[in-house]
Order: sequence, then structure tokens, then C-alpha cells
Amino acid sequence: MSTAFYWSLMKSSAASGVAPDIMASAKGIGGGFPLGVCLATQEAAAGMTPGTHGTTYGGNPLAMAVGNAVLDVMLAPGFIEHVRDVALRLKQRLAEIKDRHPSVVAEVRGEGLLVGLKLIPPASELVDELRAEKMLTVGAGDNTVRLLPPLIVSEAEIGEAVMRIDRACARLAQTHARAKEAAS
Repeated sequence: MSTAFYWSLMKSSAASGVAPDIMASAKGIGGGFPLGVCLATQEAAAGMTPGTHGTTYGGNPLAMAVGNAVLDVMLAPGFIEHVRDVALRLKQRLAEIKDRHPSVVAEVRGEGLLVGLKLIPPASELVDELRAEKMLTVGAGDNTVRLLPPLIVSEAEIGEAVMRIDRACARLAQTHARAKEAAS
């Protein structure tokens, strides 16, 4: 389940008041399986007659089955509420880390489960510390680390991730404090 797919779907209409005529999406709709979609209003789709558009996967039966399975999960009762609850919990827990490690985390950013930690040290340093914690993430620019859990992430997984992030931030804070002390 892709966080980006959910975010683009929700932000494109309900939350922002903007309803696109055509929206293309890929990756997330297939839950990691190669699949893309072109969503269109009836008016916009009227111009999409046979031969006027193409697709790489064009109705592949396996891809369509995977897409249907992803939608079954996303449209299940309580799924969206779960995503909102877990996203809120994640941001609350990350805010606690920011408060505990102000020399490392400057800001918690993002929407839903698309989260970024704006850092004081270079992002690459936290990425390295998280790798030591067996947690993979990537930088977004030179001062932000991205956290992009899947929509099906559990409370327990969020708790485990937060513990790893906290330990990594603690080590990073100690390293920088020692370096500052040695320099003075």
C-alpha cells in the first residue's frame, strides 16, 4: 500500500477542494506490483477513444487482479481511519523525539504517513545511524530524512521504528556534543 497513492487521491479532491479532470497514478495502486492508472471524469474520458492513448500494461490480467486486491484493502471499512490514527500517532511520537533531541531534530514535517524530519546535522548522518539500527530511509535534500511507511503499517511497527529513530538520534546528539566539546 503506497502512502503516496493515498495522499494524492485524498489531497487531489476532498481535502483541497480541487477535483482533477485527469489524474495519473502508478506504483501504489499495485501495492508494489507494476501498475499504472489514468483516472478521468466522464467528460474528460469522452476524448479517450480507442487509439488516442496507450499503456505499457494495458489490462494485464495479473496487474488488474493485483489492483483490485489493493483497492479491496483500501476500501475496507476502517482502513482509512486506521491510516489516519497511525499517522497521527507517528507524528506525535516523532514530536517527542524532537523534544528529546533538539540538537538533532529541528522539525517534524509532512502529511499523513509522508513524513520528514528536518535536521540540524546533515541528513546523511541520521541515514547512517538509522542503517546501523537496521532501518532504511533516505535523505530529501541535505537536511531532511524521509519516512514513508506503507499504509498497512501497524502500531507495533510504528513503535519499533520510533525506538530505532530515538536511539539513532541519541547517538548522533552524543557524537555532536563530544565534537563540540573537543573543539572548545
